[in-house]
Amino acid sequence: MEKKHVSAFALYQNALLASTPEVKTSTVKITAKKRKENGIQPPKSIKKTKRKQMGKQVIKAAQREKSVERLAEEVQCGEGLDALLSELAKVSNSRERASKLFQWLIHPIPSKSFFRDTWEKKPVLIKRQNPDYYTGLFSTAEFDCILRQDDVQYGVNLDVTSYTNGKRETHNPPGRALPFTVWDFYESGCSLRMLNPQAFSSTVWNVLSILQEHFGSMAGANVYLTPPGTQGFAPHYDDIEAFVVQLEGKKHWRVYNPRSENEVLPVVSSPNFSQSEIGKPILDVVLEAGDLLYFPRGFIHQGDCLSDAHSLHITVSSYQTNSWGNLLAKVVPAALEMAMEDDVDFRRGLPVDYLTYMGVQNSDKEDPRRAQFLSKIEGLMKKLSTFAPVDAAVDQKARDYLHDCLPPVLTAEERASSVQGAPSRWQDGEAVDMGVAIRGQTRVRLVRSGIARLCSDGEAVWLYYTADNSRVYHKEEPKSFEIKAEHTDAMEFLIHAYPKFVTVGSLPCELAEDKVSLAELLFERGLIHTAEPLQRS
Repeated sequence: MEKKHVSAFALYQNALLASTPEVKTSTVKITAKKRKENGIQPPKSIKKTKRKQMGKQVIKAAQREKSVERLAEEVQCGEGLDALLSELAKVSNSRERASKLFQWLIHPIPSKSFFRDTWEKKPVLIKRQNPDYYTGLFSTAEFDCILRQDDVQYGVNLDVTSYTNGKRETHNPPGRALPFTVWDFYESGCSLRMLNPQAFSSTVWNVLSILQEHFGSMAGANVYLTPPGTQGFAPHYDDIEAFVVQLEGKKHWRVYNPRSENEVLPVVSSPNFSQSEIGKPILDVVLEAGDLLYFPRGFIHQGDCLSDAHSLHITVSSYQTNSWGNLLAKVVPAALEMAMEDDVDFRRGLPVDYLTYMGVQNSDKEDPRRAQFLSKIEGLMKKLSTFAPVDAAVDQKARDYLHDCLPPVLTAEERASSVQGAPSRWQDGEAVDMGVAIRGQTRVRLVRSGIARLCSDGEAVWLYYTADNSRVYHKEEPKSFEIKAEHTDAMEFLIHAYPKFVTVGSLPCELAEDKVSLAELLFERGLIHTAEPLQRS
């Protein structure tokens, strides 16, 4: 019997929810109900891969690792970050680009072993004996230039802090942070923290916009400039995974184990601690330019500047509110709503006398009704998992992530073949070169692997995307537009085709004009680019 084709739009309409460096490590003591969720079909069984194919994959993986090692070696030989980013711009697949950049960040630790052995588990220190390894990422000179040229506001973009005699203070005056006042604070022994350098530095923006694709979570950063012989912050732990990249000078760091199981991978950052509350450090090191220190959320840390040098470092962060619990916070309420609608057991009334034996005041009672009540709750909780709309909840989480993301920094090739490189301009008193032709044979693909995602609100299908996001976190509302029914299959096809270019004519729309109109819409929004720059029509 021939299987009837169901359009992606129909599925979405049924969605359930709107030199050899030295490396040191510390010693550190649902089954879902069968429904079409957000138009995503259950995965088919994966056939066993032929040995020949496996061999090719192993060879390709080894080649990729060697490529990363060569890039890292070039940087160690003085090529700098600019050279690395230029090489990465030649990598066609943005996922591979992100993987290579992260591998450079933590070199020489292989990425796979880092996520297996270190990530979310323990701190790690990479000593490079190469002060130029991170040259080009950010500098004190660039910081000074930003103060002079940009509108840096105290409390929004810059904090002035101190930590003296166990007391942490913030000294932010109102208004714009101008060099005269900022450098006076610095000379008085205050630390300077730039809260969102990606809004001002194109290089930091580029690096973070690439890394966020590797993490599948927002990548952020703060820059810290500390005068010699001072400390700007009290001991504390954070709610992010932290990569401390030492850019200039040196800094003394102490890292401490979480104080209890409740503070392992915490949901929120801690208040400031006194020295007596944190015990002995598990890591006591001095970071010099070119070194990197990683520690997971929950690990208490403090850094102070030695008397003979200033310190400039940038902390790259990720994985804030990106836990299983954060996902379940979206899954469980939706599952309960569905269970209440579909299963009478969830709608049956509570026992009329349950208040007489349940609740804290009755928790010490030896009453058989308590055991029966708790058993009933346990049974309903098990049954609740069968209603979990996991894929739809993941899409809801993805919408949040896309809102968090930085917009992509296009390579020169991507810019030339996207709407940003279109030849339209003002010349001799009129607009010229306004028309560029997208035809059936035009080859297109998404600008980035994760630049857009299809989601449903139960009534319509929307495409959420990052191309028009601000470099300032959540400065604007999430970006999305409705996808027509005749375009949904084609949009899904484009998403899954990446990194390959496909012809507009191959898009699965019934009418040729629908194929072209979708491509034109995506081109105008900056979501796709063409294999070759478009010519005038």
